[in-house]
Amino acid sequence: MKIGFVIFPNITQLDMSGAAQFLSRMPNAQCFYLWKDTKPIKTDCGFEIIPSHSFDEAPQMDILLMPGGFGIWPLLKDEIVLDFLRTQEPKLQYLCSVCNGSLVLGAAGLLQGYDSACHWAWGHELQKYGANFVKARVVQDRNRFSGGGVTAGIDFALTLFSKIAGEDAAKLVQLGLEYDPSPPFDCGSPDKAPEHLKEKIIQMNKERLEKLYS
Repeated sequence: MKIGFVIFPNITQLDMSGAAQFLSRMPNAQCFYLWKDTKPIKTDCGFEIIPSHSFDEAPQMDILLMPGGFGIWPLLKDEIVLDFLRTQEPKLQYLCSVCNGSLVLGAAGLLQGYDSACHWAWGHELQKYGANFVKARVVQDRNRFSGGGVTAGIDFALTLFSKIAGEDAAKLVQLGLEYDPSPPFDCGSPDKAPEHLKEKIIQMNKERLEKLYS
């Protein structure tokens, strides 16, 4: 089972690493961390990840995951990245995304007519690509699996794990990794958060984009 994770500058690493921690424990899993080259990539929290394979070196994957982060915006027009996704797609068992990584799949033309999750602050952008934003932690539409914002990548991974290896196997990994979330604040979704915090997140996102790309 070849599982590919696209990584890129300014990736939100938990989009990828949360899912990878679980999916890497799938029976017979081989994980590939993919980018245009194999130079270290700086994540949005400062540390670096080293790709294991370039796009040119990558074999055909069975599962391919497009994570998200503030680094996706150049990728929406990056034909090297988009062509890699398009080339892999026909033979994939599952094409997946976490957070606003779904926008990259959309830009590649791979979500036309599909339901998809996305981070709540960016989900409205999916309509540009003919996709339907579904506000949920995990969304499956045919062979497209998507997770909502960042931490939903773990829920997505467990759901996909169960689909492939069975519920007991997924539960075993969940127990082994002690995934039993009990956050100190009940404020992790826009449905639960006060309006002033939602507005602050949107403003912070805008300022961060301006700082990165102005």
